[in-house]
Amino acid sequence: MHKNPFWATLSLSDCKISRFCNVARSLETSGSTFDAFSISHLTMLFTHTAYIGIDPTAGRSPFTYAALDDERNLLALADGELEDVLTFVGNFPAATVAINAPSRVNAGLVRKRLEKQTLTPHSLRGADLRIAEADLRARGISVSATSSREETCAGWVQLGFSLYKRLAKMGFKQFPHEGAEHLWLETHPHACFTALLGQIPLPKPTLEGRLQRQIVLHDAGLRIKDPMGFFEEITRHRLRLGVMPMELIYHPEQLDALVAAYTAWMTAKHPAETMQLGAKEDGFVVLPVGELKEKY
Repeated sequence: MHKNPFWATLSLSDCKISRFCNVARSLETSGSTFDAFSISHLTMLFTHTAYIGIDPTAGRSPFTYAALDDERNLLALADGELEDVLTFVGNFPAATVAINAPSRVNAGLVRKRLEKQTLTPHSLRGADLRIAEADLRARGISVSATSSREETCAGWVQLGFSLYKRLAKMGFKQFPHEGAEHLWLETHPHACFTALLGQIPLPKPTLEGRLQRQIVLHDAGLRIKDPMGFFEEITRHRLRLGVMPMELIYHPEQLDALVAAYTAWMTAKHPAETMQLGAKEDGFVVLPVGELKEKY
């Protein structure tokens, strides 16, 4: 017999209980699992700020999202459609949301700057990108360029634009905004991991790349699975069978959502140890470090 989830047995007479049920439904719809520990922390969210990272992808589920509390406990890690994300985010009385996608198309600022430096403006290469993207590339951090027209942007970028627009309708303000309880900001996962590591990370899809990123997050104080447990579970027998404890390692898109959530947390808790690159006209990228190297 199918057993009703915990949240389904609760009375909806109390506003906070109703909010909790909405959050739980969102997580269940997204395929997330949660136990008594995460349930207890979800119930606390109605009086505390959530720090949420959202990663638009081109995969089966358009969005992966992670949420941390004030102590960096992992409150949720799930994936789903745009409406799932908005339902989840909208249940918190206060939230800072960091999104791994451009917040604006490029305003042609890089092209204008380069045109002033060359006598042959029509032959400019690599000019169709934003100020923040040009800055990161100059430091050796590889990032995608954002087009000057929304309709020509990649699918995941357009998903990001849709998310920003919906958050604005829900009352979210761009970080920083004094007095606002609901904030959004743009970040970039590869740039975040590079900055936190002090070097270019290993390729994201590889096991070693995932382990490296998870170690960085664990060392930053996120109460997530300890990646070193992966090695404790490896035995000669399991290696012979090809059975690896992959359940202990997060997927690439989950790691990207987690580092975005950490960036959101840093902007609230340690703003002086964060920085932003870019320009008002085509968007700022926020990173969870106080400064970047000149070259990576």
